[in-house]
Amino acid sequence: MTEIAITHLGLCTPLGQTPEQVLTHLLEGNTDGMQWRDDLIPNTQVLVGQVDAVLPEIPEHFKRFRSRNNQLLLAAAQQIEQQVELAKTQYGTERIGIILGTSTSGIARGENALAYRMEHGVLPDDYLYSKQELGNSCDFLQHYFELSGPCYTVSTACSSSAKVFASAKRLLNAGVCDMVIVGGADSLCKLTLNGFHSLESISKGHCQPFSINRDGINIGEGAALFTLVRGKSEIMLAGVGESSDAHHISAPHPEGTGAIAAIEMALKDANIDAYQIDYINLHGTATMKNDAMESRALAKVFGQSLPMMSSTKPLSGHALGAAGAIEAAFCFLLLSKLNVTGRMPPQLGDHLWDENNPLLPFVQSNMHTKLNYIMSNSFAFGGSNASVIFCRGTI
Repeated sequence: MTEIAITHLGLCTPLGQTPEQVLTHLLEGNTDGMQWRDDLIPNTQVLVGQVDAVLPEIPEHFKRFRSRNNQLLLAAAQQIEQQVELAKTQYGTERIGIILGTSTSGIARGENALAYRMEHGVLPDDYLYSKQELGNSCDFLQHYFELSGPCYTVSTACSSSAKVFASAKRLLNAGVCDMVIVGGADSLCKLTLNGFHSLESISKGHCQPFSINRDGINIGEGAALFTLVRGKSEIMLAGVGESSDAHHISAPHPEGTGAIAAIEMALKDANIDAYQIDYINLHGTATMKNDAMESRALAKVFGQSLPMMSSTKPLSGHALGAAGAIEAAFCFLLLSKLNVTGRMPPQLGDHLWDENNPLLPFVQSNMHTKLNYIMSNSFAFGGSNASVIFCRGTI
């Protein structure tokens, strides 16, 4: 099977907007990106992962794409723009694909438009329904980069931008594309926050994955983009596994059957054994059922060879459709030359682990190891599961 290289990264997250800044905050367990908001859920303060950077303005000739979601995406896109321009001259615009994952797209613009209509009786002049369509960000990026290859969106809730790696791998292996830009973007909006609040799934404070006291998630926002090509580079896409357990409309299978299938498929795709994984970025949402399922699935697959692991959602929030890409970016940085000592992000919380579930070996502050293979898990509503393995190119 063709080797797939991950050559460049662009990112915009609550932990920062440069690789150096994000890695530093990740390894320190810095929670400064988590902020209290009182304007998202009526009569309720909620802690969210928020990007506070000054975002780039979307040019006038792209005004039909103007939304915060696309501003987050543009901030990440500008960081890989030079590489995309070089690829256009090398491969041609029709040989470069784009696959993104999202859950919210520009829904916040629709919310603002409805609020305007309530006050003025008409929708604002700049309102376009297309801004909140799920394919809007992918369409924007294709126009921005002036590309003509395959371009589509994956929207499978929390596994969306993890599954894009599998889609890109198929396009590259089939010879349809010579480069694929993958990633995801999601932005904070009232629809999402109130939806999860109605499900009683929003934490009252900082989320605490795998704690006996966990009470729900912190929603986040952000964007991450990668360029994938055939060949070798410092960081490689080693393997991807996808599954759907279809157990329930929202709850995962309690024993993690779908998660197990995705993890085992990723290991098989990478052609490695479970004991070769050095660190796992957990899905770790801090909901009762997800954490119970994920711990059971990992215990079943890895047995006595469980590697160190942690959930990074207490640092950045759960970015839903963009979570897979943002956490893939974390994995990319952990494997990069920037992380010279092989440090791993610590597991935050009260450390009162839920004894009803298998105990996992969580990363503590300043722990490090030799990192060759890293796994990132993304498990979504309805049992849509994805497990992605990244590795160094010089193993």
